[in-house]
Amino acid sequence: LPEAVDSGVAETALLATLIGILIFFLLERFLRWFHHHHDESEEHHDPSISLIIIGDTLHNFIDGIAIAAGFLVDVPTGIAVTIAVAAHEIPQEIGDFGLLLNKGMSKRSVVIVNVISALATALAAVIFFSIGQESALRLDIILGLVAGFFIYIAVSDIIPSIHKNEQNNLAGPQTLLLIAGVIIVGLLTIGLHDFIEPESVHEDLHNSNIELDILV
Repeated sequence: LPEAVDSGVAETALLATLIGILIFFLLERFLRWFHHHHDESEEHHDPSISLIIIGDTLHNFIDGIAIAAGFLVDVPTGIAVTIAVAAHEIPQEIGDFGLLLNKGMSKRSVVIVNVISALATALAAVIFFSIGQESALRLDIILGLVAGFFIYIAVSDIIPSIHKNEQNNLAGPQTLLLIAGVIIVGLLTIGLHDFIEPESVHEDLHNSNIELDILV
């Protein structure tokens, strides 16, 4: 969100964030409706194999957009976003692996499906980064939409599941991991910016000196 606001108009970035939340809400509603009306043999709380794969692929595609948008802002932001994506994507893929095995798929089929689904991240990153370099994309809109997607995932899936699984504990392992994730990503973001920005400042000063010499 800070990068989205800094990349353009603050009101536009925040409006895009709200739209991203609503888009993901409506998309999830559609997928749940489709699942309930076309696979009545499954329990409503037990998603089908196709729904798991579609949801995972869509999630991976959005991850790729986030990574591309991060690198379009600057290198430190891109690296921080990539690390954050990897930090939440690896345990999710492990969970999906076990879930698909439990659904009756073979290990070979699960590996193939997960690899193909994961390629959506690389594909989306390459496409959107290429488009962003060749044309003037509104980063405030793109980053706002991506932020909205992840905010929705957090408030609708991750946080409720933590409360549900840790009802009797004030701070169980999932709560501690959530807090640790916030601290780690925050420190990485600050550290990467501090690591890169001095070079940028030095380059700006050098260019300013050249311009001053030319004027003199």
